[in-house]
Amino acid sequence: MATRLVQIAMKARDDSALGRFWAEALDWGMSSEGPGVTNLEPKGLAYPDPSAVYIDILAVPDPKTVKNRVHVDLATTSAAHQADLVARLQALGATPADVGQGDVPWTVLADPEGNEFCVLEPREIYRDTGPMAAVVVDCADPRAMARFWGEAMDWTVHEVTDDQAVMRSAEGLGPYLEFLRTPDAPKAGLNRIHLDLRPYPGDDQAAEVDRLRALGATDLDIGQGDVRWTVLADPEGNEFCVLTPL
Repeated sequence: MATRLVQIAMKARDDSALGRFWAEALDWGMSSEGPGVTNLEPKGLAYPDPSAVYIDILAVPDPKTVKNRVHVDLATTSAAHQADLVARLQALGATPADVGQGDVPWTVLADPEGNEFCVLEPREIYRDTGPMAAVVVDCADPRAMARFWGEAMDWTVHEVTDDQAVMRSAEGLGPYLEFLRTPDAPKAGLNRIHLDLRPYPGDDQAAEVDRLRALGATDLDIGQGDVRWTVLADPEGNEFCVLTPL
């Protein structure tokens, strides 16, 4: 059995408005599976596709209050592309954000609901990821996160150090999943952005959830009620969902 990261879920006061921002930012398509849910997908791809991590934006009443522990990094191909992308994103409603980054070659912005994200300088590692370079998770122990997530999914672990762990889909496509050591930023409350995993067709969702529990995941009640997915937390308390096979 195995599972894979298929999408991230992003909470928003206004899912349609935030969806429009990210659809424009990524040049993706936008749809809705129902009230309060906006779905973003790359144009020309059939969900799920390993060359992308899709985005679901979910309407919630509560506003963002703390720095997110999960954020998106955007890729660029040149200094000019980076400058143009930053300018375009600000025209769409993004604002500069200071998360203590200091003098760095990337630009930190916040989307219209305050979610931090980075527009990276050109990096060879992200040359073929598409517009989303990486999904980045703050953590206390990247090595422990690599052990759990390396077993939780069939993604390939590319690098593990005391400061970061880097993974990518088994097919070597799409954005990376990165765990960055941030010991001075403990988790506070529910994450505004979380990971959604999906087993492969023919796999058993309940058996997969049991396997993840054996690896160290714990059950979590966030008021989800009777739903088709299972809400778990990883060993550092980060919420994630196990969806039905597809």
